[in-house]
Amino acid sequence: MNIDVVEILKECEALLEGHFLLSSGKHSNRYCQCAKLMQYPDKTEMVISLVADNVKDLGIDVVVGPAMGGITAAYELGRQLGIRAIFTERENNVMTLRRGFEIKPGEKILIMEDVVTTGKSSIETANVLEGLGGKVIGIGCVVDRKASEIHLPIYSAVKLEFETYDADNCPLCMNGSKPVKPGSRKF
Repeated sequence: MNIDVVEILKECEALLEGHFLLSSGKHSNRYCQCAKLMQYPDKTEMVISLVADNVKDLGIDVVVGPAMGGITAAYELGRQLGIRAIFTERENNVMTLRRGFEIKPGEKILIMEDVVTTGKSSIETANVLEGLGGKVIGIGCVVDRKASEIHLPIYSAVKLEFETYDADNCPLCMNGSKPVKPGSRKF
C-alpha cells in the first residue's frame, strides 16, 4: 500500500501556512499541526504504520511520548507493535515521568513524537528515561523537520523542510507580520 503522508496531512488541514513562533524561539512560514491528523484514527493508523514498519524489529519494550504531541502518536505506535505505551509530561516546566508509570532498568525505549524540529522535548525525555535506567534506542515521529541536533536514529513517516528564521532576522516580521505560537510548550 502506497501511503502519501503529505497528502494525508493536507486532507486533515494539518499543514499550515502563515507566521509561526516555534518552541525553539525561531520563526517559520509553515507549521505542521499533527493534532489535526490525530483526530482521524484511520488516517493516524495509516501514517504511523510507516514508523511501525521501520521499528518493528528493534526489540522495543516500551514507547514513550512526550506530552502533548507525542501522547496519541506513542499510543498508536504501541498499539500497532503490541507493546506498552506511556508518556512524559512537564511539571513546573520540567519533563518528568508521573502517573505511576515506570521504566525498568535496561528496557529498550523508543520515544515517539508528532513532529521533531529541534529535538528539545525528545532530548529532555531521553534524559529522564535514561536517568531511570532505560535505554533509549531512537526517536520515532510522524514528521521529521530535519532541523534537529539529535544523535539518535530518527524513524519518521515523512521528512519535511520548512524555512526557519531567527526572530531578529525574520522576513515575515520585517513585513509587519506578528507570529502566532502554536503547540503546547511554554517559554
